[in-house]
Amino acid sequence: MTNERILQITRVVLRVALASAFLAAVADRLGLLGPYGSRNVSWGDWKHFEGYVADLNWFVPKGLIPALSTVETVIEAALGVGLLVGFYPRIVAWSSAALLGSFALTMTIALGVLAPLGYGVFTAVGAALVLGAIAAPHTVVVPEVATDPKPRSRLSMLTDVLKM
Repeated sequence: MTNERILQITRVVLRVALASAFLAAVADRLGLLGPYGSRNVSWGDWKHFEGYVADLNWFVPKGLIPALSTVETVIEAALGVGLLVGFYPRIVAWSSAALLGSFALTMTIALGVLAPLGYGVFTAVGAALVLGAIAAPHTVVVPEVATDPKPRSRLSMLTDVLKM
């Protein structure tokens, strides 16, 4: 097996693993994995999730917790879907690392370092960073004009492409 093939497999595995973690967390807080108290269910409903968000973000005014919970859920769902479909892989991977890093930080401050360690948050941050480093960048192809006798800047070539 070539190194390129190993990288391809690694990209897919990391994307699916991170997306699954994000989407499972969203499904949990929406009650799709079962009610609160069920086996392998952390929140089970929105109310318990908002309570957890309030515990982690004790420094945020209580009136902003519902909005913060909603924004966090939307971002997690978008990153999960983005990872699955391969939409701007580097940007989504690094955004995932940033979000997971913020989770790790708030969990460490509010609950102690064992909480993010126990949930594998630091591992997920590392996985997202590796994915961002090895993901194929989203590129725009700018054709070279072979008949042009003078050297041209990339900006002028891009301007020509946009005029087409």
